[in-house]
This record gives sequence, structure tokens and C-alpha cells, in this order.
Amino acid sequence: MKPKIIFLLVISATMALAAQENHFAAAGDVTWNSLGTNENSSMPLGNGDIALNVWTEQNGDVVLLLAKSDAWSENGQLLKLGRVRVKLTPNPFVAPASITQTLKLEAGEVQLQAGKSSARIWVDANHPVVHLEVQTEYPIQLEARPELWRHQVYHLDQKAVQKAGFFEWGNNPDGLTFDPDTVLPAQNNCISWYHFNSNSIYPLVFEKEHLESLLPKYRDPLLHRCFGVTMRGQGLASSDNQTLKSTRASKTFQLDLYALTQQADSPEIWQANLNKKIDSISAIKIKAARQAHEQWWTAFWNRSWIHVSSTSEADKVSQSYAIQRYMTACAGRGAQPIKFNGSLFTVGHDLPIGTGSTENNHDPDYRAWGNSFWNQNTRLIYWPLIATGDNDLLAPWFNMYVQALPLAKDRTQLYFHHDGGAFIETIYFWGLPNVNDFGWNNKGPELQSEWMRYHIQGGLEVLAQMLDRYDYTQDMDFAKNTLLPMADATITYYDQHWKRGPDGKMLMEPSQAIETYQMNAANPTPDIAGLMSVLPRLLSLPAGLADQAQRNLWNKVLKDLPPLPMGTTAKGKLPPKGQGDPDGKRVILPAQKYEDRKNDETPELYTVFPYWLYGVGKPDLTLARDTYAARLFRFSHCWGQDGIEAAALGLTDEAKKGVLEEFTLYGNQQFPWFWSNNRDWIPDMDNGGAGMSTLQLMLMQCDGKRIQLLPAWPADWTADFKLHAPYQTIVEGHVEQGKLTRLNVIPADRTKDVVVVHSKTN
Repeated sequence: MKPKIIFLLVISATMALAAQENHFAAAGDVTWNSLGTNENSSMPLGNGDIALNVWTEQNGDVVLLLAKSDAWSENGQLLKLGRVRVKLTPNPFVAPASITQTLKLEAGEVQLQAGKSSARIWVDANHPVVHLEVQTEYPIQLEARPELWRHQVYHLDQKAVQKAGFFEWGNNPDGLTFDPDTVLPAQNNCISWYHFNSNSIYPLVFEKEHLESLLPKYRDPLLHRCFGVTMRGQGLASSDNQTLKSTRASKTFQLDLYALTQQADSPEIWQANLNKKIDSISAIKIKAARQAHEQWWTAFWNRSWIHVSSTSEADKVSQSYAIQRYMTACAGRGAQPIKFNGSLFTVGHDLPIGTGSTENNHDPDYRAWGNSFWNQNTRLIYWPLIATGDNDLLAPWFNMYVQALPLAKDRTQLYFHHDGGAFIETIYFWGLPNVNDFGWNNKGPELQSEWMRYHIQGGLEVLAQMLDRYDYTQDMDFAKNTLLPMADATITYYDQHWKRGPDGKMLMEPSQAIETYQMNAANPTPDIAGLMSVLPRLLSLPAGLADQAQRNLWNKVLKDLPPLPMGTTAKGKLPPKGQGDPDGKRVILPAQKYEDRKNDETPELYTVFPYWLYGVGKPDLTLARDTYAARLFRFSHCWGQDGIEAAALGLTDEAKKGVLEEFTLYGNQQFPWFWSNNRDWIPDMDNGGAGMSTLQLMLMQCDGKRIQLLPAWPADWTADFKLHAPYQTIVEGHVEQGKLTRLNVIPADRTKDVVVVHSKTN
């Protein structure tokens, strides 16, 4: 593969480019021409913290299902805030000559239109409030009611808990008890309700994991957490504690829903603080608020784009890319990261009181695989946000780990009597492994789950993402306050946790290679590759950023690393237990020692993604491609990496196949981009994240200062793109018939580092 040096006219950034982007965002809009039926007819909205599923029903009702990123219950469950039904009488949207319901990506809103009547629903990008604005051709009445399904205390036994989506509590012999919501007496024509955690499972987690001595040091993040909503609107009066009604018929209405989460000693304190927020927000005129909201979305879409065209397949990929990025923005600026298994957009329906949810019959709070954060899935949502420049959306992911570092380091000291900190694959948002993986009657420090016992490499991958974020932005504050603390804890843990073998090299045994090769693996490839990747990058940080002791540690660990496990194929495939054929091709192995495969990952290809040791423009590309061809498991959606790896290796046809699979794995709801639950839950956000990464890598791959364009781009796809690159660089251009016909690099002197590479078809 030979690079082609770019000699193109560098055009300056203009307002025309910004206007062009607005057109690209609007191209992803979704329009329906009929009323919906139920929660499976919803569209997504959000401001990054508060999210909505919005739908209509056949009688013309508008329904809003509200969620919030930090609405954690006493059981550590991420709950919905509630559901609100809005009735219009007479309803202008029932049986008109034509009706449209449009999700407008460029403005972050849903619009209903029938003749001269319209409704606009939006979640203010700058404030914790949802607005519903109605304008009708003739005077109507409006009624709004919350619909709550958590009415009373109820208990589920162990068997019911296992079915109800609580992976982290599935084997709890005592089951779980659930607290209800509370509806407040109507005051000042406001309807309010909340959920208050009067108890918490947090101490139980510490007790079961032998960490009781640490409880006084760490504040319980669940106890007395209170979250809820106040609903009001001009011209609306409370007729009872759960109903707002218009005082007279009108052609215009505005319904506002304000939300707050706070740890408070009492619900009364929460209510007082929410009232203060309401007073502050309501002082802003709606026109000014909407203008600022639209400005936020305009700036968001102007940060980055990929618009693909020229074939029907390309059109699907283009729209899916935009909608995945949109859904990430809707749920990605809150206190905690996006849940891979449903984000804030899970739906469901009411069940009889006391009835537990199941996969086939569930309330809106249900999500398969529970409420822990799974690194292997969640990371895929966040990798593409580096090239889009969405640093505000990356922050919750990084913050979760950095904020949990003190507890992780204390846990290491208590368990293993050494320094550093590590994170098991499946953690609560405060950083501890979930009890189901740890074991309910576990007497020791190691997890009982063979799937998770030694599965700690996710911390290395988060560190790799942080290094990318720093390389792209050159943000010194981020490096000091986020990157370096994560690096210190992670590298120290690897250094002190593993003994050295007879050759003086680090010996990670017993260990595991992701979830696929468990228990008896030695020197897993993902961990070695991760350290090989991050340590030189840490050592290349600017002088003065890290002290000499840190650099000495990084040099020491780098020197102690064993080589990547290598072998040969057996019958053209990776050997199941590491025993290859002397006449086979040389390939990277999943670990130095491993036994039968238990799951469906490709640990040997972590050398390609996420650790970039091999790829386009790097040495030994043939070795990496042969390893890719020999992989035992082929999977390019959900958490699968085939599409990403193929793009990184410059395998155009494979990458194209992968991105199409990722971006057309539609779900069974009316909004198809609520990705199929596949192995997770709907919407499967890691599936869409993988699609974004694949498409980006097909267009651009960066290696240090080198910017490689079109490394896996199909000649029959046209693209307009704007992506971020290292060293505060932005690359914008147009590609058609396999050729780059326009290039704009900011700053212009970075153009010398841009090359076009010829991809490989296969």
C-alpha cells in the first residue's frame, strides 16, 4: 500500500461550510405520516441529561416518557421519571387530510403538523426543562396528566428478580424491595411527583465484597437521592393532584416539565431547590430559550459530519451515522455515562401492581443485563466521539472512572496489599464490581464469576481513549486532572499485581483474554497490547507534565513486558488451544497460553483495535491481516469489532460489509434506529457506536501527526466529511469516485501531514 501525497488547494473555512452542514443534518430527519399506537411508536429527544420517548396514539394523545441520566433508585436501578399524557380537545391531529410527525435532528425537536395546527416538543439544550408548545387553527382545551406505575412498595423474590433484568442482583437470596413514587399535593397550579431513596443497597455491596471498613470513607451515592418532575403551564390550572387543565379554550398552549435529581435530607429540600430552578428558568422568555437551544444544536452539528451518498446503501449508512450521533448527544451530557443496553430510551407498559417485568412483558424501567456499566460494550459508544470533537459527551465516561479511582485503590490495598487500582469489566457507577459477579457467598477477594474474575483490561482501554482525547485537543488540564490519575493507578496496578517470570518479564497468570479465554490463560494479548500502546504514549507526554518517578515506572513496565504471543494457523484458522500447524501462516494469538473458547470475542485483534499496534501505514500489516482472516469468530455488530478492524486494516470490502451490517441492524420499533437488542437490549447503543467508528476509519486514520485519508473507502460511495485529528486539527473534504476532490485543513500547515492511501479490496 503506497501513500499518495496530497497537493490540493487548501480552502479557508467559510460560513458556507456551516450552512452546508445544516443541510446534512436535516437530511437525516425522520417523518411519519400517521398517528402512532403505543410506546413502540416513539421518537427520541434529549438535552444530554433529560431524555424523552415521544409518541402519539390513535386518539391523538401526545405521550412523553421522561428519563434522566442520574435517576438511580435505592436498588441502583436507573429509573424513568414518569410518563405524561397530553389530551387536546377537540384534537386537531385526529383524521385530518394530512398529518406529519417529524424528528428534526438539526433543531433537536419533534414537530406535529396538521394543516395550520402544530405541536413542538423539545428538551432545552441549556436547562433541565421539557417544553411542549401547541398552536392550533381553532380554540381547543388541553389536559396533561402524569401516568406513574410505581404506586406502592412491593417485593420480588430471587426467582422473579432474575427474570426482571437485574443482572447484578439476579442471585440475591433475599430478592429486592422496591419503593414507590410520591405525588405531592397540587400547589400554585403545579403538579409534582418524586422518587426518594429512603434506603440503599450500597452498604450491602461493600459488605458482600468485604469492604465494610471503607464505608465511613465514602458517601453513599444512593441514599436520600431524590428525583422527580414539576409540571405547569400558562393558562393551565390543577384540577386535582395529578391533572392540569386549561382554564379556557385557546389557540396556543405551553406545557413545561422541570426535572431535578439531588441528594437531600428530605423531599422538602429537593422541592424547594427545584422551585428555585423553576423560577430561574421560567424568567427566560421561551423565544430566547428556543433560540439558544437551536444555537447549541447548530454548533453541535457544525463540529463534525460524515454525509454519504450515491447509492441507496450509502444513504442508509449516512442517516444511521447522523441518528446514532444524535441519540448519543440526547443522552450523553449527564452525571453518568450512556447505558449500552437501552440508553435513556427503554420503553414498556404498565403491569399489574406487584408484577415483575420479564423480557417479553415489562415496564419502562426494564433493561436486559441490568444497570451496571459493562466496559466492553460502553467503550464502543465513546470511541467515535474523539474524531467528532464531542468532548462534552466524552466527559461522563472518563469522569466515572476517575471519580472511582480512590475506592479502586483502597480496594486493591485491602485485597492484594499493593498500590494501584483496577476496574472489573462490570461495575456499578461508583466503581465496584457487581455482587452477582463477585459472588453472594464469596469468602475471598477474587470474583467467583469465571467470565469476569481477571477481566481488568478495560481500564487500559479507557486510558488509551484518554490519550487520544489529549492528543486531539492538547488540553493540559485534562491531562493533569484526568489522564495522569488514571495512568498512575492503572500502570501501578499492572506493575505490582503481576510477578515476573524466569525471563524477568511480567507474567500475567492466572488471567483471561477478555471473556473468551478464561481462568487459565497466561499473558493475554489485549493486556500486553494495551500496555505496549499506552506506555510509549505516556512517555512522550510533554516534559514537566509527569514527574520523574512516573516516567521511571512507565519505562520499567515497558521494559518488563513480554512479547506479543505469536503462533501459526491450524487449517487456516487460529488454533483452538494455541497448537498451530508448522506449515500454517504466522498469526497473533489471543494469549501466550489459553484453553477452549468460552465467548465470541477476538482478543488477538485488540492489537489492531483498540490499541492500533497494527494497521494501515504500520509495519507487519500482512501479519495483522492474516490474523484477521484466521479469526475463529466473525461478528460485526453489537460489541463485535469486525467492521472496525477491517477498516483499520484497509480491507475495503470487509469494512463496507461491516458498516452496512452495523447501520442496518434496525430494531423492531417504528423508529428503526432504536437498534435491535441482539445480545444486549434495545436500543443497542454499542452497535451504533461501532458503526460510527467503522465509517470514520474508512475515511480517515491518524498515526501520530500523519493523517491518512481514504484507507478503506469504497469507490462507489461519495462523501462529504468534517473530522477532528490530533494536534487541534480539523479535516474537511469531499470524496467522489474514490478521489479526494476538495480538502480543507485547519490549521493549514497540517496539510503537509495528510496522505491518501490506496485501500485493498477483498
